[in-house]
Amino acid sequence: MAVDTAEKTRVLSDSLALNPLDPKDLLQTFGLIGVWAILFAETGLLIGFFFPGDSLLFLAGVAASPVADAIFGDGTKLSLAGLLIGAPVCAILGAQLGHFLGARYGRRMFDRPNSRLFKREYVEKAEYYFEKFGPAKAVVLARFIPIVRTFLNPVAGVLGMPARTFLVWNIVGAVLWTDGIILIGYLLADRIYAAIGDQIDHYILPVVALIIVISVLPIFFEFLRDRKARRRAAAVTVVAASGAAGAAESAKDAIEHHQRHQRPDGGR
Repeated sequence: MAVDTAEKTRVLSDSLALNPLDPKDLLQTFGLIGVWAILFAETGLLIGFFFPGDSLLFLAGVAASPVADAIFGDGTKLSLAGLLIGAPVCAILGAQLGHFLGARYGRRMFDRPNSRLFKREYVEKAEYYFEKFGPAKAVVLARFIPIVRTFLNPVAGVLGMPARTFLVWNIVGAVLWTDGIILIGYLLADRIYAAIGDQIDHYILPVVALIIVISVLPIFFEFLRDRKARRRAAAVTVVAASGAAGAAESAKDAIEHHQRHQRPDGGR
């Protein structure tokens, strides 16, 4: 009886000690269902932006590998199939909810003062990406940008992106984001265990930093492509302007030459 009471007390204290920003704690406490729920909340509810989506997906992939129990402890191994199917489905459903709320309530959703859970700059950043890259690219690329992936979905609804069009690109972005990062964690799990054993706690921050770098790469490449396109457009404009100026000068010379020859004195 005393043992049961002690065990219940330990479980309760562990639950109370849960850090919602620590992906390892979330995995060990809630397992596969927790991953699904957090993905839905992060993409569908404005208050879910603070969840560690990228690092959670990476560690979920590690937790689905053969070395999961050795790294996280017995009984923490997750189903790889459950992750690869359930994670994108929940991310898709969450984003569709965000789009629906944006289309339904419009900018009223964002008419609130800045607080710890909401800042106007989050909405402005989402609108910036939406206008810079266009609806389709923005929906896909936003998946890889923390905070933006939460706010861009209702912004797309507010700005009138059709629900069916949003759904198509929502599916593309969700699958690339969730399954891509999960598979990276799954495939690197053996090497991680060989390098650090079960001391993954000490390496979560570097891992998160690496994931953020990987997540930002698509935006970086898109930025470079856009910059090159602008330079080419500017070069074409300069050449066209130069050509037009040259043509105008030639036309002017031709007119003057013609006028000189039309004079009785031959232009003298």
